[in-house]
Amino acid sequence: MWLEIGAGTGVHALACAAQHPQVQLVAIERTADKFATFARALAAQPQPNLTALHADALPWVVHAVPPARLARVFILYPNPEPHNRAQRWLNMPFFAFLLSRMQAGATQVLASNLPAYVEEAEQQAREVWQLPLSRHVITADAVGGGRTRFEQKYLARGEPCSELRLIKPAGYRTPFDDWQAPA
Repeated sequence: MWLEIGAGTGVHALACAAQHPQVQLVAIERTADKFATFARALAAQPQPNLTALHADALPWVVHAVPPARLARVFILYPNPEPHNRAQRWLNMPFFAFLLSRMQAGATQVLASNLPAYVEEAEQQAREVWQLPLSRHVITADAVGGGRTRFEQKYLARGEPCSELRLIKPAGYRTPFDDWQAPA
């Protein structure tokens, strides 16, 4: 199973599901208007391997995803939380829980147009979470014009877009590896 957190209007989720029909993709969007657009697009272009959810990703992951289930996680252009660094993905305690839901060797893709956000996330991944990673510059050619509406807009304006690919190594342990929410 692959998971996209903050799927927005579903541009990436729809394309990803079409490109990877063998993978079950769950795409979550919390914002009502963005999710409504996503739901309409999915109804017009059904993908049997795509589940679109209007939900808050944190409680949904806690209650619905068993340990070591996710093979890939996408967090593309998250809110940078300029006034609350503690709510940035790699700064949250929840990040340990998300890692516990990932399989050994699973990849997490985090993309942003804010160099400082990517640099902070890279530092957290290396120093706090001790995860191997790679960092890539995103170009319109490499991603077919943009994977999300935000990415399309940023690339069209010439903003620097980057992504981190974090890997969960074999043997990586979190305090939540064996915990599962009661039914």
